[in-house]
Amino acid sequence: MPPAPATSFIIPIPLLMLIAVTTMPLLLAGGESIPTTLDGPFKPTTRRFDPSLRRGSDDLPIDHPRLRKSNVSSDLPEQIALALSTPSSMWVSWVTGDAVVGKNVKPLDATLVSSEVWYGKEKGKYTLKKKGNATVYSQLYPFDGLLNYTSGIIHHVLIDGLEPGTKYYYRCGDSSVPAMSEEISFETLPLPSKDSYPHRIAFVGDLGLTSNTTTTIDHLMDNDPSLVVIVGDLTYANQYRTTGGKGASCFSCSFPDAPIRETYQPRWDAWGRFMEPLISKVPMMVIEGNHEIEPQASGVTFKSYSERFAVPSTESASNSNFYYSFDAGGVHFVMLGAYVDYNQTGAQYAWLKEDLSKVNRAVTPWLVATMHPPWYNSYSSHYQEFECMRQEMEELLYQHRVDIIFAGHVHAYERMNRIYNYKLDPCGAVYITIGDGGNIEKVDVDFADDPGKCPSPGDNVPEMGGSCPLNFTSGPAKGKFCWDRQPDWSAFRESSFGHGILEVMNSTYALWTWHRNQDVYKDDSYGDQIYIVRQPILCISPATSRRRKRDIRRRK
Repeated sequence: MPPAPATSFIIPIPLLMLIAVTTMPLLLAGGESIPTTLDGPFKPTTRRFDPSLRRGSDDLPIDHPRLRKSNVSSDLPEQIALALSTPSSMWVSWVTGDAVVGKNVKPLDATLVSSEVWYGKEKGKYTLKKKGNATVYSQLYPFDGLLNYTSGIIHHVLIDGLEPGTKYYYRCGDSSVPAMSEEISFETLPLPSKDSYPHRIAFVGDLGLTSNTTTTIDHLMDNDPSLVVIVGDLTYANQYRTTGGKGASCFSCSFPDAPIRETYQPRWDAWGRFMEPLISKVPMMVIEGNHEIEPQASGVTFKSYSERFAVPSTESASNSNFYYSFDAGGVHFVMLGAYVDYNQTGAQYAWLKEDLSKVNRAVTPWLVATMHPPWYNSYSSHYQEFECMRQEMEELLYQHRVDIIFAGHVHAYERMNRIYNYKLDPCGAVYITIGDGGNIEKVDVDFADDPGKCPSPGDNVPEMGGSCPLNFTSGPAKGKFCWDRQPDWSAFRESSFGHGILEVMNSTYALWTWHRNQDVYKDDSYGDQIYIVRQPILCISPATSRRRKRDIRRRK
């Protein structure tokens, strides 16, 4: 269970009365009460790694039944995936043809294949048809002994005219061959509204393709989400040499003489097949992580990520697939890129400022941000690694009263008390690290406040961007790089693999549950559960205040 509350935030009596009016029954089926963020800040609590569990597991072999290509014909669609575009439109993506690995590779001709989606509201009756585009990419290396790769044909089709909360049936492929997929169905999300929310939103990060990954995804599917958000580090294809073989939990340790960080691209195809049973029926939204960088010839990076995933960048007025936004019912998401320019003088910051200024909390009361690396993290791994990004962007998110911020990167779980600028703040966001999907690099178990586990300021340097190590200027950690105990802002942490589910109840309450992999074998068991409660009256954002003043002036 979550930790007991420590000294609570001081809230004026009139506001307490207003909060009490919105209070709903917060009980489990057995009558046990579920804590809320109003009970916080919580006393920092740590649940150590269970020594009866393994810290990790090997990758699934490339010929595993869930990774093999099952279609006899290469013309038939595989790796089918959905992604949100707008509240009334959806991206459908898939792959046809055969990828090639070799010294000299010749790309397939994407112009010779059609990209079609047939869809409708009744089984077998497709009243709507849309065409899209197709592309092929290559991963090339200018070093002897390394093999190159060229992908199959990647199709992206935007289907529109969708009604909210409606089940649709679809097939995708090329009808001229004919080579169309079997019929698949999905259900659209509700329109943006303070009274309508997705059934469940699943969050997972740092997945990979291990036995632990299998447990994570099977458990996640059992929890029946209507949307999946992956906070970076999808396949870990760059834990392999281009020749394949066996993956390594530490690439630089296992291959110290590698001329470049190689990547075995067929793991991407395997990951697409592994995920298809889920993401062909439930939309998946992704943001890039460091394992998606994948440098190749001519300094090209992120090629696999950029070509394989359709994201609503254009729809959200972003000029990059590395950051974008979308609505899921009454929740507005901003997906932030940590491996592109995030400085206040850059394009991403300008886009974020504009995007947040357009958010109408009367329509989308909940505001959620995601990125790959956490800004607040008490584990030794990646400790203060993205302090530069926090210093550039946190104030803007705080001004707009972002409710929850999800991250991965650290292979463990941690939930923070409401915080802003390293100080407990009742109007700060609830930060959650959910980078525990199950990858080959194993679960992180060391905390920066453990004796001898504090990294040096030069240890955790990001692959892209600067380093801004912070010595604390006040409080119990004043003058230190690391705390000597679990920080006050860290409410609960545990080293274990798993995923999270967010169930938004209304414009005020959202139930967050962290499901550990070992809990799949137990009924009604979970690692962490809490109601996250918005306090719009106490924590009115400057933007909302300006909007209200403007409306008052207009009425006058």
